[in-house]
Amino acid sequence: MTASGRALSVEVCTDERAFAELAPQWARLHGACPSATAFQSHPWLHSWWQSYGRRGRLRLVLVRRHGELVAAAPLMRVHRPLPALVPIGGAITDICDVLIDEEVAAQGAGALAEGLAELARTALVDFREVRPGGAMERVYLCWRGPRHRLPDSVCLELPAVPMDELVGRLSSRHAQRVRNKVNRLARLGVEWRVVGEDETEAALGRLLALHRLQWQGRRMSSEHARPRFLEHLVRSAAPMTRSGQAAVMEFLLDGAVVAVNLNLLSGGPGGLAGTYLYGFHPRLRERKVDVAAMLLHASTEHLMSGVGHRVLSLLRGAEPYKYRWHPETVVNQRLLLARRRTAPLLAAAVTEATARQRIKNALRREAGSGSGSEDQR
Repeated sequence: MTASGRALSVEVCTDERAFAELAPQWARLHGACPSATAFQSHPWLHSWWQSYGRRGRLRLVLVRRHGELVAAAPLMRVHRPLPALVPIGGAITDICDVLIDEEVAAQGAGALAEGLAELARTALVDFREVRPGGAMERVYLCWRGPRHRLPDSVCLELPAVPMDELVGRLSSRHAQRVRNKVNRLARLGVEWRVVGEDETEAALGRLLALHRLQWQGRRMSSEHARPRFLEHLVRSAAPMTRSGQAAVMEFLLDGAVVAVNLNLLSGGPGGLAGTYLYGFHPRLRERKVDVAAMLLHASTEHLMSGVGHRVLSLLRGAEPYKYRWHPETVVNQRLLLARRRTAPLLAAAVTEATARQRIKNALRREAGSGSGSEDQR
């Protein structure tokens, strides 16, 4: 079909092989969308689909102008708890969004809305984890049917500046403590390096092994121990490393790898970068190494060696240890879209989300302010 007579064609792709073949076009579109993050890259999304997708559920809304891909909404159909269209990427993806070429921003958003409206005849569009300023906001604003916006996960963000500037944001007492911890890394001889593309698979294997060791005896996300998760990381990180959208960093002490960190990087005006996952050996605690300061120090040095990064995201989670850096609190959004016939699904989703939030608030009040001090990543 044609979108509002503006020479934009809209189609819904359900073919997994066609999804794979979209890689070059997707990469161009990703670079033309200012709000795009590494989580919207083709390697991340297609790899996720290979590990977690279900046959017959793929729904890619694609918008083209004279054959060129100018907007895309990567979705999948689910049936529980409600019939819905949800973003590809699932629970392991911190930020979800659509892609719209900035040159056709308004028309592209309208065309995506038109394509989604067809799908919304039989299912709720439930788009979670949209960062404020994301392209999906444009689609939401031009939606003509029932819609609702809910808060989603909390992300904490810092400016992408040298470590000295981050330390300068702290109180003088706390700043001196951090400087002492960073100086201790040098005295102990802790070194770090970005591994090459050909070393990515082995390094990620070490990352997850160290991650399991780090959480030994404590509750860890069960997904991080599953083979499909490692397969997804290896498949996606290798091409993302090649394109500059990912960096795997190893930390060495006395010649042995004691920590591994996976950073995801996005260029463009948003310039968001963040630590996605890390693992470290408990011996670092025994040597009194502040792992958070070590990772942040290395990440800032790496970002300063590149260009285009303006935000250092601590990604999802409001763990107390993150707040010592005085980050900005950014709340992701859950954008719900429906047609008149699927409005009851929207109402049910809002009711369920509201009830869950009330339960969480009650549990927080019971538990008080005390909570874990480390990210489960």
